[in-house]
Amino acid sequence: MLRNIDERLTTAGALENNQHLSLISPAKLGMKLTRITATWLLLCIVILVPLYSIFNIQKPISTTTGGLLATELDEKSCLSRYHQSSLRKPSPYKPSSYLVSKLRRYEKLHKRCGPGTEAYKRATEQLDENQVRSSDKECRYVVWVATEYGLGNRIISMASSFLYALLTERIILVDQRKDINDIFCEPFPGTSWLLPLDFPLIGQIDSYNTDYSRCYGTMLKNHAINSTTTIPPLHLYLHLLHDYRAEDKTFYCQENQAFIKNVPWLVVKANIYFVPSLWLIPSFQTKLIKLFPQKDTVFHHLSRYLLHPTNQVWGMVTRSYNAYLSKADEILGIQVRVFGRRAGYFQHVMDQILDCTQREKLLPEPAEESQMMNISKTPKLKAVLVTSLHPEYSDNLKSIFLERPSSTGEMVLVYQLSGERVQQTDKKLRDQKALAEMYLLSLADKLVTSTRSTFGYVAQGLGGLKPWILLYEPRNRKAPADPPCVRAMAMSMEPCSLKAPISACQAETIKKTPFVKYCEDRITGIKLVDEL
Repeated sequence: MLRNIDERLTTAGALENNQHLSLISPAKLGMKLTRITATWLLLCIVILVPLYSIFNIQKPISTTTGGLLATELDEKSCLSRYHQSSLRKPSPYKPSSYLVSKLRRYEKLHKRCGPGTEAYKRATEQLDENQVRSSDKECRYVVWVATEYGLGNRIISMASSFLYALLTERIILVDQRKDINDIFCEPFPGTSWLLPLDFPLIGQIDSYNTDYSRCYGTMLKNHAINSTTTIPPLHLYLHLLHDYRAEDKTFYCQENQAFIKNVPWLVVKANIYFVPSLWLIPSFQTKLIKLFPQKDTVFHHLSRYLLHPTNQVWGMVTRSYNAYLSKADEILGIQVRVFGRRAGYFQHVMDQILDCTQREKLLPEPAEESQMMNISKTPKLKAVLVTSLHPEYSDNLKSIFLERPSSTGEMVLVYQLSGERVQQTDKKLRDQKALAEMYLLSLADKLVTSTRSTFGYVAQGLGGLKPWILLYEPRNRKAPADPPCVRAMAMSMEPCSLKAPISACQAETIKKTPFVKYCEDRITGIKLVDEL
């Protein structure tokens, strides 16, 4: 009975509704339905868009880096690790699965042997006691010492030292006394890469040079060690600076690595990118081919893994990018470094920059009067980022494109973050600005760099860019007529090892190695290229 009453009421309600709808004209009914639909759409937007923003504003770090970066680090302490994808296009160069797994294993080793652990405590006690305990051989160390050279030199030598640590199952500890922790975030989860200030040798390492009795090259020269030495010293100093001797270069010989492998502590001073020489060591080459199947991506992957600007530096990067570069259709980076005692602004250098960028169609030429009427009403925007110690180069470019429009109709805007006029090293703010400029250059679509500049090497490696190099140093204050610049050798983005440590054991090897070539911008240097 109740069921029958309910059915009648439902039927009555439906009839009433139908009668009510029948009284509404088709036009009014359509308007009412449109308002209802619009209301529902608005509600969906209000509800779903915030949810989309919460869950999708940033892709997981593992997907944006091909698994290169670990995910356990705190986002707030290092924004650049997690937000670089908001500025940078995804890299077309994917890390190998072997490299990714090797880095995860390294992180576990660093967490087990790094500062603050019992293993580290025992290893440093060995230095005081001057004896090796057999139970502690699992933890061995590379101590990278910051030198007085520029930030670019320090970065490429630090990346080289890390790769050596990765290849030899050591952990790297970096000298923090020259503001490294004000420039870069900690790269490894759950531990620190900073050399503790109470490290037993901290008061001595600044004075280490080729005269030091534990310098590896010196010990060889004095016959204090040889290939038959069975008891290794507790620590060795490796002098891998540009002025190293023939004895120091034997570090890169296969037979010498067998001895060095058993030394617990290696203290390294370097100002060069010595990665190419590691590829010439037979036992390393096998591993390196698996780690980096595309051989000219070594620094690209290592720099993106290790080098994450601190929040202060990242603020400089993002503010500059958003203010000057974000709206551009194309970004051109121009890195200008003039070497020599009388470095500064020179017209012949400016002429070389213009010849290069216009010949290679990187920048348009100023329009002639007959072309000015054909300028597009909606021109493309090309942003030009100039980095130089001397602001006159960017000022000159600005004036060229302010005085006349470009021949292509493009709008060209020129920007420079800083111009110090004199290179300063170990200045905290200067190094922070320098890193911000390197990072901004690496965001460019196309890049022009100066010959032999490690600053440019870092930018091209971070960005995965194959630059045009202002190849020839101008002589007699005249720009080279032909060509003013060339594209990097074999389209390689790798830095040049400017002072190649070609020792006797590697002199013949390099001739037979197709992926190590002499550099375009330094005849005594070598660099990695992908096999031709």
